[in-house]
Amino acid sequence: MTDSAFPTAPRPVAPSIAIYAAVVLGGGLVWYAARFHPAAMPPFGPYEFSWPIWLAVTLSVFWYIRGLRRLDAAKWPALWRRIAFFAGLGLLYAVTQTQFEYLAQRMFFTNRLQHVVMHHIGAMLVALSWGGPVILAGGPDWLRRIAISRPVRSVMAVVQQPAIAAVLFVGLFYFWLIPPVHFRAMLDPVLYQVMNWSMVVDGILFWTLVLDPRPKPPARVQYGIRAALAIGVMFPQIALGALITFAERDLFPYYAFCGRYFQSISAVTDQQIGGLVIWIPPAMMSVIALLIVVGNMMRAEPRD
Repeated sequence: MTDSAFPTAPRPVAPSIAIYAAVVLGGGLVWYAARFHPAAMPPFGPYEFSWPIWLAVTLSVFWYIRGLRRLDAAKWPALWRRIAFFAGLGLLYAVTQTQFEYLAQRMFFTNRLQHVVMHHIGAMLVALSWGGPVILAGGPDWLRRIAISRPVRSVMAVVQQPAIAAVLFVGLFYFWLIPPVHFRAMLDPVLYQVMNWSMVVDGILFWTLVLDPRPKPPARVQYGIRAALAIGVMFPQIALGALITFAERDLFPYYAFCGRYFQSISAVTDQQIGGLVIWIPPAMMSVIALLIVVGNMMRAEPRD
């Protein structure tokens, strides 16, 4: 995006300061409740409060709403894209900053549900929203300068090369499920956050590349390559899901080590359900992505 794509009118400072103060104050209150009164935390409250997630979600919402107010209504994303933005952010927040996080650390299949939301469903909804220009229109000047800087553009040019994007998308999903790596990541708080953030960021980058509604140029790749990416990443994930589903021994001892939440579900059954979660929903998301790519291609074709 060029600078001309965003408003250049003077921006009021006082209301922004008030919103930022409310974000910090609200985050502080939630942190205090989660830290010192965890037993009183409702189901929609965080199991472990995370400032980066809190700030990423709340500021994205604020900048998005402010961006809509600054842009002409003719430049707004379609209503369904706006709904997709809030739904995607809501799902990402729900699996990381509610009591679901506790379940995701105590059962393999709920952990897989968490990552499918991060890497596929939530990330795809955010990508479908095509909310980047709106966020940059409503964000501070430093955010826009970073987004259009040469280092960021260079990194994006690399990670969104089709082959690299596909390898990262599938490879990260595989990597964090290598049993010793998974065991370490679930026990190490820092590595655990790296794992989760890598799922979200990589998912958004991949689906943004695939679901770009524009033809090439200005899109990075042609529609045919996007369709191939959508389907190509499906088969390795099906293979991984099948491998875990049909395993006859416990591959992920972390959950026995820390204690499963549902004691009536055995380790192998938990693993089988998790394998199906890896197998079926990602495959469905790839098919949906293919249909979206075909629809975008048909709308982009010149009409007589």
